[in-house]
Amino acid sequence: MRTIDHWLASPWRRSGIAALAGALPVLAFPAPSLWWFAYVALVPWILLARSAPSGRRAAYDGWSGGFGFLVAVHHWLLPSLHVFIFLIAVLLGVLWAPWGWLVRRFLGGRPTPGRCTAALLVLPSGWLMVELVRSWQGLGGPWGMLGASQWQVAPALRLASVGGVWLLSFLIVAVNVAAAVLTFVREARVPAVASLVATAAATSAVWAWAPRPEVDGRVRIAVVQPGIVDGHDSVEKRFDREEQLTRRLAGQDLDLVVWGESSVGYDLGDRPDLARRIAALSRETGADVLVNVDARRSDRSGIYKSSVLIGPDGPTGDRYDKMRLVPFGEYIPARSLLGWATSVGKAAGEDRGRGTEQVVMNAGHGLRIGPLICFETAFPDMSRHLAEDGAEILLGQSATSTFQGSWAPEQHASLAALRAAETGRPMVHATLTGVSAVYGPGGERLGPWLGTDASTARVYEVPLAHGITPYVRYGDWPVHGALLVLAALCAFESARALRLRRGGPQPLVPPARTVHGSPARPGH
Repeated sequence: MRTIDHWLASPWRRSGIAALAGALPVLAFPAPSLWWFAYVALVPWILLARSAPSGRRAAYDGWSGGFGFLVAVHHWLLPSLHVFIFLIAVLLGVLWAPWGWLVRRFLGGRPTPGRCTAALLVLPSGWLMVELVRSWQGLGGPWGMLGASQWQVAPALRLASVGGVWLLSFLIVAVNVAAAVLTFVREARVPAVASLVATAAATSAVWAWAPRPEVDGRVRIAVVQPGIVDGHDSVEKRFDREEQLTRRLAGQDLDLVVWGESSVGYDLGDRPDLARRIAALSRETGADVLVNVDARRSDRSGIYKSSVLIGPDGPTGDRYDKMRLVPFGEYIPARSLLGWATSVGKAAGEDRGRGTEQVVMNAGHGLRIGPLICFETAFPDMSRHLAEDGAEILLGQSATSTFQGSWAPEQHASLAALRAAETGRPMVHATLTGVSAVYGPGGERLGPWLGTDASTARVYEVPLAHGITPYVRYGDWPVHGALLVLAALCAFESARALRLRRGGPQPLVPPARTVHGSPARPGH
């Protein structure tokens, strides 16, 4: 043990170990998808921070672990962002510094059962605050939220319908804290075991109590995935391929056809010939076609990414402009300072225009659909608002062609399962190059994924469900609860600091006597 402590005495070695420990949870996400690992993945990081010789060092352990976590979860961005991925991880990793300090504050040394019990509330609450802050789209959005690793676990999806991905993150961190206490703090094993039992009981209660989506109809939706189209005139070739695949869907009694993000590379106002060709496809298939236009608009300045619904007579007038843009990919924050990013990576040469409001569209056959574009599917509030506004189906249009061969396509496709479970609405995730996927109103997968090697069109039988999930009704209540826990902690710490400054209460035991018999006054 002394050898380990001596080896960790080096700040650089300790920071490197913390970064590796922080990176471990990535194995719980797709593509590895070791969902069970999420419940112990934080234990090495927690044990390292609790052993820190000081609060400052524990904060550095939190910062270093946050750096490792962010690099691991976003490693597929390295070809696009280059050095920026490390700069961003250094800046955002500091969000975990207070969390590292809290780990030592509650679990350092020989913690009492009371401190360990408090840790089971405070540490998950602190983690949720980190996820809340970094979920702001200007900081990269909520990609890699710990709860999202449970996208294929049926009990977890039921919990998501009650408290969203936030509740899953809270419970995962609580289980990790309990596991760390069980491993190294013998005196506090009772509250740790009680926490695990309470988590299991709560999960079982939610499984039995939470309202289940009531299926009251079905629709047939086709996903068109053209696959990789490279070379000269790739925009035209992609459109031709999408047209060819869509035409094969004729006679299959469809309710809607969905194309992926950037499936149309020209504004339809400038290219009415393309609008006529898509309208002809709508007539042939008997269904409206939802395309995604990535082009400079003819009716206003700037380039926009827009979901556009086209019926048998042409564009229906329903249009949604993407609201939450990808930093560096679709705009450069503080371009006057960071514009040089275009010279070292694949950053946006021109900022995309930004939409102002979400839209629920009325597709043919009376179907109400709520479109989301690209990484907007990572934001639980956006899908929740669409459900509140009456969307019967959530539709995500994406393009991860830049990241073929990485874990990004699988990670992105998995997010739709959480959004479906949270809202009680089925969700279609349609991409240009895979992975495309469809999920039922409980988050269950419908049919096969369309992988990154597929160029095809597939029809899915999608169940419709109505009613309101607790998460849609009550919103991000786990976050509000975490804020209350941390506010109570701040009030307690402030009162404690004030009491110590004033000298604190008089001791409840008489002062010790010296060998001369005088109370704590040597020599008297």
